Amino acid sequence: MTRIEGLGPVGISLDISPDETHLDEAARLESLGYSAIWLRGGQIDSLDRISAVVRATGSIPVATGIIPVDVYDADAVAELYADLQTTTPDRFVVGLGGPQIPRPLRALNEYLDRLDRSDPPVPAERRLLAALGPRKLELARDRAAGAVLLLVTPDYTAEARRILGPDAMLVVSLMTVLGTDAARARQAARVPLGFLSGVPGYAANFGRMGFDATDISGLSDRLVDDLVAWGDADAIVARVHSHLAAGADHVVIGELGELPGEAARQLARALPLRA
Repeated sequence: MTRIEGLGPVGISLDISPDETHLDEAARLESLGYSAIWLRGGQIDSLDRISAVVRATGSIPVATGIIPVDVYDADAVAELYADLQTTTPDRFVVGLGGPQIPRPLRALNEYLDRLDRSDPPVPAERRLLAALGPRKLELARDRAAGAVLLLVTPDYTAEARRILGPDAMLVVSLMTVLGTDAARARQAARVPLGFLSGVPGYAANFGRMGFDATDISGLSDRLVDDLVAWGDADAIVARVHSHLAAGADHVVIGELGELPGEAARQLARALPLRA
């Protein structure tokens, strides 16, 4: 499987706002030099959100992290992809996530089958799959351009690269907090961690990475510090580099805390935004 062209080393996540001011923010992030814009799956309340961001920007790839397959029908995703390919070719990267149900791989395979059969199809080389455990990583390797990881250590990034092999694309979504006050940074990080630690797939993966039940239930400082990059810009840049060195092709900056706009500006000056 060939890697997705144009998806450089560092992208950034965009928060969708009800008043659509995020469209101006998307253009600003593109002007800062980030190599992709990612839309958070939980904020995609309509697939029209995706096309609006594509059309509000000039040439930057727009990816979804992720479209939940139990919310949006495969035919609707295929229709959106076909429309954007006609009007803005090769701008939309289709990031998909499997349902949190028993036997999710079966449902995800069936969804991918429908994308394959669409007219025109959504090609595997324009798809990425959210993946944490080994079986989903293998599916991402075999049926997509690669995988998207969230809340992982650089050591786990290296393990994911081993499973994916050298050719598949590996994206790491990295939560960050710009700020050197440890208590405030960890407090900001524990908001999304508190929710995601209750999702079985994430809790299981925390265990794979060596965190015990006490770490997970109490969101220990060790767990927070290992999974979320916080500190000054240099500290966050160092964590990005550690994931790239471990085998990631692309790291997505997800901003938490009180200074998201300032974080985007500071990190843009310090990060390797282009290959």
